[in-house]
Amino acid sequence: MSEHIVSVRVYITIFLALLVGTALTVAAAFFDFPWRLNTIVALTIAVAKATLVVLYFMHVRYSARLVWVIVASALFWMGILFAFTFSDYFTRHWLSTGY
Repeated sequence: MSEHIVSVRVYITIFLALLVGTALTVAAAFFDFPWRLNTIVALTIAVAKATLVVLYFMHVRYSARLVWVIVASALFWMGILFAFTFSDYFTRHWLSTGY
C-alpha cells in the first residue's frame, strides 16, 4: 500500500489559508453584523477551516473510500446529536409555562 506524498508547497498553502481564516475570524469578531449573522459568519469560517484541517492535515483527501465513509458517518452522527440538543434547547420553555 503506497502512501500519497503531499508536497511542502501544499502544506504551506493550507497553513496560509488557515492564517487568513483566523484573521477573518478576528475581524468578524469586531464587526457587528445585523440580525444573527455574527454566529453564521463565525460558524462558516470555522467549518471552512475545519474542512481544510481534516482534508489535508489528516490526509482524508488522499485516503481510501472507506475513510470517506467513516468521516461522513461521523458527521452524520454529529448532526443527529446537534438535532437532539437543539430540540431539547428550543423546547425548554414548554416546561416553565405549564406549571
